[in-house]
Formats: sequence, structure tokens, C-alpha cells
Amino acid sequence: MAHPSTELQTTIFQTLTSDPALTTLLGGPKVFDRRPEQASFPYLTFGRTAVVDWSTGTEDGAEHVLTLHVWAKGGGKRETYEIMDKVASKLNDATLPLEGHHLVNLQLQFAEARQEPDAPTYHGILRFRAVTEPLA
Repeated sequence: MAHPSTELQTTIFQTLTSDPALTTLLGGPKVFDRRPEQASFPYLTFGRTAVVDWSTGTEDGAEHVLTLHVWAKGGGKRETYEIMDKVASKLNDATLPLEGHHLVNLQLQFAEARQEPDAPTYHGILRFRAVTEPLA
């Protein structure tokens, strides 16, 4: 059985890259684990993930705090907000399939958009909290 964070990232990747409206905003299925050197703006990257044991006395579970980054340039902050809104509407409260785990919930906890200092790049940050349990 894969680690629940691996399963979660895989299903989020599949969900985002298969959404026609999001891929139109990004100019293709530009969702990366880490930014390729020649990636054109805009695009999304997976950021930091923290996992905390969420087990009870009778059930196993894990809490995941995961971050997605939106990178935009030409369309500025408006483009960044549009992409962030599409990602948030696609993932917040979503019921996503996992292989060996059950996704109990997935909630947007934090969003921020800003211009990077000394650069024409806009950076959107979306932080989600998910809880997973292993399948019996």
C-alpha cells in the first residue's frame, strides 16, 4: 500500500490535469511536482506536505497539510486569482478516490496571492488540510 500522501498527491494531480477549464487557464496540463527549467507561465507546483498522526484508540488516520503554488507572470494578479479560484473550487470538499485509503475530508485552509519581490512574477499559495484513513 502506498503512503497516503503519495495517493493524495496522485489523485490531486489527476483531478487538476483532467479539468478542461483549469488546463485552459494554465495553457495545458502544467501541474508539476517541481518546476521544470523551461516551464512557461502560468503553472502549478506541489509544495510542502506535512503529515501528522490522526489515529484514535480504535482507528488509524493521518492529517495532511499540503500546499499548492500558482505561478503567473503575464496575466498578473488577476490571472493568479482566477487559477487559485479554479483550483479551490475543484478541490475544496472534494471526494477524491484513493487506492488504499479513504479521504475523510479535504478543506482549503489558507490562500494568498502576492507579487514576488524584485520580479514580475505573481505567486499564489493554497494550503489544504486533508484527513485520510486506511481502508479496512
